[in-house]
Amino acid sequence: MVQGTTSDAGKSILVAGLCRVFKRQGLSVAPFKPQNMALNSAVTPDGGEIGRAQALQAQAAGVPLSVHMNPVLLKPNTDTGAQVIIQGHSIGNIEALAYHDYKPKAAEAVFDSFKILSEQYNNILVEGAGSPAEINLRKGDIANMGFALRAKCPVIIIADIDKGGVFAHLVGTLQLLSKEEQALVKGFVINRFRGDIALLQDGLDWLEEYTGKPVLGVLPMLHGLHLDAEDAVPENITSSENKFKIIIPRLPHISNHTDFEPLRLHPELDCQYVSHLEDIPPADLIILPGSKNVGFDLAWLKSQDWQEAINKHLRYGGKVIGICGGLQMLGHKIHDPLGIEGKPKTHIGLGLLDFETTLQARKNLSNETGKLAFLGENISVKGYEIHAGITTGNALDNPAIILDNSLDNKADGAISDDQQIFTCYLHGLFDEPKALQALLDWAGAKTIQTFDINLQREKQLERLADAIEEHLDMDNILDLTRAQQQ
Repeated sequence: MVQGTTSDAGKSILVAGLCRVFKRQGLSVAPFKPQNMALNSAVTPDGGEIGRAQALQAQAAGVPLSVHMNPVLLKPNTDTGAQVIIQGHSIGNIEALAYHDYKPKAAEAVFDSFKILSEQYNNILVEGAGSPAEINLRKGDIANMGFALRAKCPVIIIADIDKGGVFAHLVGTLQLLSKEEQALVKGFVINRFRGDIALLQDGLDWLEEYTGKPVLGVLPMLHGLHLDAEDAVPENITSSENKFKIIIPRLPHISNHTDFEPLRLHPELDCQYVSHLEDIPPADLIILPGSKNVGFDLAWLKSQDWQEAINKHLRYGGKVIGICGGLQMLGHKIHDPLGIEGKPKTHIGLGLLDFETTLQARKNLSNETGKLAFLGENISVKGYEIHAGITTGNALDNPAIILDNSLDNKADGAISDDQQIFTCYLHGLFDEPKALQALLDWAGAKTIQTFDINLQREKQLERLADAIEEHLDMDNILDLTRAQQQ
């Protein structure tokens, strides 16, 4: 099990890299995260929902997705509450304090899934959540040491030296654990080191002597490593002024922003997130992303003057794309009669397309393939749907996508009569290179290069695995897994 001294210490990346190293060695391996809190998710082949990081780790391991890789997923929709996903399916919204009372039930799902996964794979690489030393969260813990103790799982603790205070982070975390928990810690990994390792050696020697635990390796800062983020919106990439400009509002509850990695990483595009109170710059294309609280984020959008900016953008011939929650915002109204995202209410949309959405308790979870309907070409698309809304209205008579997996060739989304607005529910829309190229051509980008995010992910996973094999004591780590199997 990989636990971290902080959030974003490198747990997800280390597990992904180790999954790829194990795969290289021909080992049967799968990722597992008992409890995840994230708004980036993926859909499994059987129609369940898991964290996006576990989907990446499964890709690294070369195994199909399973709901048992992430049996508890918390998707925050307010500052104090979250939608709770158990073994792939929502059981509803729970406030933070009430969730602590629910943890024994969640623990049943965690260990049920762990048992199922352990019967399918010889090696399980487990990812913790946050820090194991959060005193206020220790009771009933299923995410870190609570899981490790019950599963008798050896633990590696990773810390990010780039944040500063790495030795305090590691020593402090260890000392805040019980003696029984400390015994499970088999070593440390230091992440994101810059410079000459000789300058760090005295500190490493001290750390090993002081704690009695080995340093299993120091991973270098891998500049330009771009892999799907578990939750946090990635920092904007500095770009030149003459590139095709795409802007995306950084909604308070933005979800599945991994949709836009093909745009952010495309060498011919300048794709930027615009945060709270930032000026909205001129752009060639505006994209409204998904949201876990569409009504709240719609109100935020209007408060930040996005409605005026979008209307002006369209008047001057700009293009707009809305995906999932972004689709819903572009219609006339969003009805929430059951209080799915708060108190029952009807929200007034941006009114740019003739449809309305009604939120429902049952969530649509599906992997889809299809074709772009409006370009008059045979352009295939592939992705997944995760939404609780049913959208109806005249604008849907001019669909954006025709899906393959239904007898009646179900339509998805809409394209406006003037061809300036494209909307759909399909996440992962830009992952298919030909679809990405076609949509960029429609938006007016004169790109030359074909960009394949899937190939990019594979290259980055290989680069990460190379670094792990070079800088970590893999013999020691493999010995830990062999000891567990005896």
